[in-house]
Amino acid sequence: MLRLGSDTGPSVLAVPALFEEANRTRTLLVMTLRLLADRGIAGALPDLPGQNDSLLPTIDARLSAWRGALAAAARCLPGPVHVVAIRGGALLDAAVDAASRWYLAPLSGEAQVRELDRLRRTGGGQDYAGNDLHPDLLTALVAAEPITAGPLRVVRMEGDPRPADRILAAAPPWRASEPRADPALAAMLADDIAGWIE
Repeated sequence: MLRLGSDTGPSVLAVPALFEEANRTRTLLVMTLRLLADRGIAGALPDLPGQNDSLLPTIDARLSAWRGALAAAARCLPGPVHVVAIRGGALLDAAVDAASRWYLAPLSGEAQVRELDRLRRTGGGQDYAGNDLHPDLLTALVAAEPITAGPLRVVRMEGDPRPADRILAAAPPWRASEPRADPALAAMLADDIAGWIE
């Protein structure tokens, strides 16, 4: 788990987008966490079981294990803990006892699986953009929804018609063909998150 910032005060538990979108947004998320650490807000970016540097094969990943891992990671952070999630990451924090939640373009589980199915068809139907996913994971994802109870802020990108507390005039980084650094967007996200938490 990447951890930045102070051992006291508020913490951000960062939950990346899922699968290929995680690769395209990880740099942005890390840049945002660094900017928050400069403001005295600690941050953590855990590797979920079966994702990133986890030793668990992706085919063995399950939604319940992801939720349990995030809850365990949150218990290791100084409080209060605030969830910051991107896209499908907003489906994973149901077991986290969070002071608040800040979501960037959250997806329903059904929308996440539709996106995965689109990638599978585009790639010839063999896997999901290089990921072998168990049917149990897909079934659980379809039924998953982002948390809407408690303090919640939703930020979306320009052109996204779904309800939001703020719309950012920026291109969605998860749609980029390659991962890229976007310092201006990271600064906008850090400002918004810090303003929400403080």
